[in-house]
Amino acid sequence: MTKEERYQAFISHFAQSQPNATIELKYKTPFQLLIAVVLSAQCTDKRINRVTPPLFETFPTPQHMAKGSYEEVFAYIKSVSYPNSKTKYLITLSKMLIEDFAGEIPAQAEELQKLPGVGRKTAHVLVSVLHNQPKMAVDTHVMRVSKRLGLVDSSRSTPLAIERQLVHYLPKKYIARAHHWLILHGRYVCVARSPKCGACALASFCAHYQQTKAVTLA
Repeated sequence: MTKEERYQAFISHFAQSQPNATIELKYKTPFQLLIAVVLSAQCTDKRINRVTPPLFETFPTPQHMAKGSYEEVFAYIKSVSYPNSKTKYLITLSKMLIEDFAGEIPAQAEELQKLPGVGRKTAHVLVSVLHNQPKMAVDTHVMRVSKRLGLVDSSRSTPLAIERQLVHYLPKKYIARAHHWLILHGRYVCVARSPKCGACALASFCAHYQQTKAVTLA
């Protein structure tokens, strides 16, 4: 199977099975999504969704968050990973949004990356979810699943290298959704330690599964 055929099979499957796949973080406003994504770094969406409702109730806007003290904000997010750094990020980025962006969330990834705690992956999540821009956010799930399926070369070791190859082969209209397809598949089926290959609908064109099966039969 060629790489182009594998991408077509991947798109065909998910376009039918998960046509409206989206982020699992809960939010009501762009600011809330920004905060949730920053908090989700190296932490599960499930935990973030437990933490954010009371946080958003107390700090619903950048103006509210910017006025919060370190101790006040920390108390809400102390159970997430790296709470000390993230507390500082939330307060500082809120102040920066007010001072540099009139309290609005920038619509361009390059502008978003100027905010504390916002890297390339976070910026791409935001613009793809909020504006359906063809930006691929690469996290550990995307890296693992894209390699196992054979969508990217196994030698591609950096998020940027994987992002570039995925964007090269995926039609623009699917890039934003493909990010969620890969994440959700990695979260629930193609898990890190014991992938559920026997229950996977992608096994017929998965490079990892085909290699594993070949070794078993040898």
